[in-house]
Amino acid sequence: MLELNQIYCGDCLELMKELDDGCVDLTVTSPPYDNLRTYKGYNFDFEPIVRELFRVTKQGGVVVWVVGDATIKGNETGTSFKQALYFKEIGFNLHDTMIYASEKTPLTHKRYEQGFEYMFVFSKGSPITFNPKTKKNKYQGQNCLRNGNWASGKDNSAMRQRKGNLLIKENGIINNIWHYKTGGGHTTKDKNAFDHPAVFPEQLAADHITTWTNPNDIVLDPMNGSGTSTKVAKKLNRRFIGFDISEEYCKIAEERLKQEILPL
Repeated sequence: MLELNQIYCGDCLELMKELDDGCVDLTVTSPPYDNLRTYKGYNFDFEPIVRELFRVTKQGGVVVWVVGDATIKGNETGTSFKQALYFKEIGFNLHDTMIYASEKTPLTHKRYEQGFEYMFVFSKGSPITFNPKTKKNKYQGQNCLRNGNWASGKDNSAMRQRKGNLLIKENGIINNIWHYKTGGGHTTKDKNAFDHPAVFPEQLAADHITTWTNPNDIVLDPMNGSGTSTKVAKKLNRRFIGFDISEEYCKIAEERLKQEILPL
């Protein structure tokens, strides 16, 4: 077993082989998909990597796979869907298909602007941890009718008899479309993060880490890049381990770990 709370430079496929079976609570990562990202000439060996992820993920653990598709000659590749199906084929559950909606610079072409990436949430069995993000319910304090409409609580005695006076709670779980500004959440000292071609927001990593883990759980990013997942895991008092093939990006990630820990 490799030492935790470290970043290792090397091929993630080989490095994951040094991890024990079922040791990881959560993986949060974004692979180099299609031709949208060049990655130091590294060849992304998808299927063996996913098989290793299945082995190292504990029962009840989760993998968050942030991915999109290239459009080549007007035709989207669909690689993300092919990957999701392979995760299922080897034993993962596709627990949720979430959307990372982002604000990006508009382009000009014969289609609507691409404003999202997928966040596939795979689980090994049923997730053992779920600490959902919540928001204030618009209809808090009102009664829920069978047909899905809401009543104010007046003149609804028949409904009270049927439903036992079920009132909408103050807070409810948010939906699975999460909005972030591209590159958001990085400090002035953190601008070297953008030397990496695909930095996702710190809040995205934080939201998944707090949802699927508890303090002291182990968070893995096998394609750690500039180190957003590992940096945020450290902030949130999780143990972590990060792998990356690029020495340049590993150095950036290590520098980010040394920065002052600021609240998200």
